[in-house]
Amino acid sequence: MTLPALHTQGTLEGKTIVMSGGSRGIGLAIALRAARDGANIVLLAKTDRPDPRLKGTIHDAASQIEAAGGRALAVVGDVRSDDAVAAAAAQAVDAFGGIDICVNNASALRMSGTLDLSPAQYDLMQDINTRGAFMLTRACLPHLLESENAHVLTLSPPLNLTSQRWLAEFPGYLLSKYGMSLVTLTIAAEFADADVAANSLWPRTTIGTDAVRNLLGGDDALTRARRPEIMADAAYAILTTPSRERTGQLLIDDDVLRDAGVTDFSPYAYSGRDEGLDGDFFLE
Repeated sequence: MTLPALHTQGTLEGKTIVMSGGSRGIGLAIALRAARDGANIVLLAKTDRPDPRLKGTIHDAASQIEAAGGRALAVVGDVRSDDAVAAAAAQAVDAFGGIDICVNNASALRMSGTLDLSPAQYDLMQDINTRGAFMLTRACLPHLLESENAHVLTLSPPLNLTSQRWLAEFPGYLLSKYGMSLVTLTIAAEFADADVAANSLWPRTTIGTDAVRNLLGGDDALTRARRPEIMADAAYAILTTPSRERTGQLLIDDDVLRDAGVTDFSPYAYSGRDEGLDGDFFLE
């Protein structure tokens, strides 16, 4: 698989990234893209042991990061735990001397309407998605403020309050993901004068992850999805941009890549054709 070349402004060599999740899927793809530059990646994830439903553990991910050229630190823990979040930030500083980038990748999904969503499921999504993004960012911020090019990147969608479709479908999930996007906007506003960029990134189409395979139609759904590498390349383009030049934006992956000079998106599609793809939940 040969992916398009990007026109970017910098490198992630020597940069330290703290990421929630990252054992697989989009988060791991972002980590591997950064590792190719020689970045340091600190993963905060629960997957200490293999799960029959999901591929890979945090330790497998760390091995892949190091094989790709980066340095990895696996912190086994839950982003819902304040102690685990604090430990991830502290260990990043101890191991690598600081933090340059915070990636809020971990997310919980329950595809249920209001009456079918239990209080425990609602709380799980709020705690991992909105609260987890806020608290991990908060833990990293004292160190981000010392970085020459600090970024917070959160995987969450643009806000659309006019579409009755998205307001009506999976409202518990929508509230938690929109909460993550509001974390982006508030952090960008609060730290605008401190040169800490905060942006969100979301896919135009479904992305071929275990969630897509398990929840949206098995292997057949992958033929209508793009590869996680499209999100990884878009994240790379954002994170290598000077922090003063892009902040407070809720971005879409292929828009970012068009700005980086990509014109052919077919290599990102599992089918090899950039047509007949399933659009993402939150986009018209």
